[in-house]
Amino acid sequence: MIWKRSAVLRFYSVCGLLLQGSQGQFPLTQNVTVVEGGTAILTCRVDQNDNTSLQWSNPAQQTLYFDDKKALRDNRIELVRASWHELSISVSDVSLSDEGQYTCSLFTMPVKTSKAYLTVLGVPEKPQISGFSSPVMEGDLMQLTCKTSGSKPAADIRWFKNDKEIKDVKYLKEEDANRKTFTVSSTLDFRVDRSDDGVAVICRVDHESLNATPQVAMQVLEIHYTPSVKIIPSTPFPQEGQPLILTCESKGKPLPEPVLWTKDGGELPDPDRMVVSGRELNILFLNKTDNGTYRCEATNTIGQSSAEYVLIVHDVPNTLLSTTIIPSLTTATVTTTVAITTSPTTSATTSSVRDPNALAGQNGPDHALIGGIVAVVVFVTLCSIFLLGRYLARHKGTYLTNEAKGAEDAPDADTAIINAEGSQVNAEEKKEYFI
Repeated sequence: MIWKRSAVLRFYSVCGLLLQGSQGQFPLTQNVTVVEGGTAILTCRVDQNDNTSLQWSNPAQQTLYFDDKKALRDNRIELVRASWHELSISVSDVSLSDEGQYTCSLFTMPVKTSKAYLTVLGVPEKPQISGFSSPVMEGDLMQLTCKTSGSKPAADIRWFKNDKEIKDVKYLKEEDANRKTFTVSSTLDFRVDRSDDGVAVICRVDHESLNATPQVAMQVLEIHYTPSVKIIPSTPFPQEGQPLILTCESKGKPLPEPVLWTKDGGELPDPDRMVVSGRELNILFLNKTDNGTYRCEATNTIGQSSAEYVLIVHDVPNTLLSTTIIPSLTTATVTTTVAITTSPTTSATTSSVRDPNALAGQNGPDHALIGGIVAVVVFVTLCSIFLLGRYLARHKGTYLTNEAKGAEDAPDADTAIINAEGSQVNAEEKKEYFI
């Protein structure tokens, strides 16, 4: 190749006319950036060329191609296009050592050159997160480190937790042994709590060689913490005679199992009626003796927690007394006597209705019951007066009819009149009695 180049130079030195025609020619090139392992295309163009040769050489000034003739034995280098106006070559499987300044030469007199710089990007390795040991106790300080090597230029590392970026981190950049690439690390410090359990912490590496697709590493946190306990009743207004379920909702890690139920600081008093099933306390039917403070206690390997529920059993609401209809009597007098006695002590009627298990401070007259009794008494009295009036009216009618009783036995009308008149003779002797 050297002899051919010398021959060309001698040729141009002899042919002055050709030299004069080449003064307006100049090669044109462009810088190229390629990712390590990719393929670089180097192109040299001449707008006006009178059959002058073009040549590509590498940073070590080794000739790669002279026109369409390959000069360097490297299987990675191939001819793309060769003409009087353009010389393009390709370099495949580019490595970091291929980076540098490449020269395109146009063999005029004098020789004209153009430079093209080949930049090779070092792809960062997949990041790794270190510093996590499972499990972590609530309240501990955690330090996570994300590291990646082989980037050129140095990669950028960002941290995310729950898709929210964490800004307060430490960043360190170190040059690798080849003095071309970099190792980058970033450290994240934070104190964990129970809300961090199951959270994914992400380390993201951004670099121009990744084509807008960053590399990520993820670490899912496992936090152990003491239980949290809450008691949930099946009804907000428990009533006497009804069932009640108290659910002990406990959360913790490790999960507390089982839970412990107590009443007023001791064991449950009635195991037959108070059944514990898992986290539930089922009271089959309530009465006033169930009033008290119920406690649910949950324990795991980290600690213990409890919750309390104060049970107050309420009376069943009073219902209206049924009304009894007394049928009307036509031939008898009904007399009803009702005696209402007030006393500081509780009446027998009231005592029969009240719950013997009622708490102190709930004693007092049942006004609804007393009102019902008074209504019945008034109703019975009015019925008695009505029946008595009917009885008196019917009795008086019968007495007046008997005054003409003597006429009933007469054989004819004349005798009846005489008997009737005769009966008036002794009218003065008759006496009337009124009831």
